[in-house]
Amino acid sequence: MSTIKANTLLAADGSTTTQPSIPALDKRMAKAWVSFNGQGTVAIRSSYNVSSITDGGAGIYTVNFTNAMANTDYSVSTGAFYNGTGFDDPLIVAQDDSQTTTTTALPIYVYRPMSSALTDVYKCFLQVFGD
Repeated sequence: MSTIKANTLLAADGSTTTQPSIPALDKRMAKAWVSFNGQGTVAIRSSYNVSSITDGGAGIYTVNFTNAMANTDYSVSTGAFYNGTGFDDPLIVAQDDSQTTTTTALPIYVYRPMSSALTDVYKCFLQVFGD
C-alpha cells in the first residue's frame, strides 16, 4: 500500500486546487461540528463549517453553517458540560422544534429535565452528518 502526503495540491498550471473529495467517505465524515462556550458571551471554541452561534436566551442557541447542508434531513449528535456548584441534573441537548431547522441554521436548546429549566452551559458541542 502507498501513502501520499502533501500540504498543498496544485493544478497542472501551478494554481492551487480545492481539497480533493473522496465520494466513498462523504457520508461517513461530519458535514459540520462545533464546540462552543454557552455561558456569558457565547463563543466558538473550535469548529468546522460553522460560521457563528446565535444566543437566543438561557439555554437557547442557533448554530449557523458556513456552507449549507444538502437538505434538512441531516443527523445531529450533541452533548454539553455544565460548570456550576451543586448541579446534579442531567442535561438534554436537543433540536428546538419551536424554531425552524434549515439547511443553513440549526436551533438547539439545553434543558435540565429535573428542574424543568433551560440553562446556559460551560461547553456545548455537536456534530452534523448528512448528504
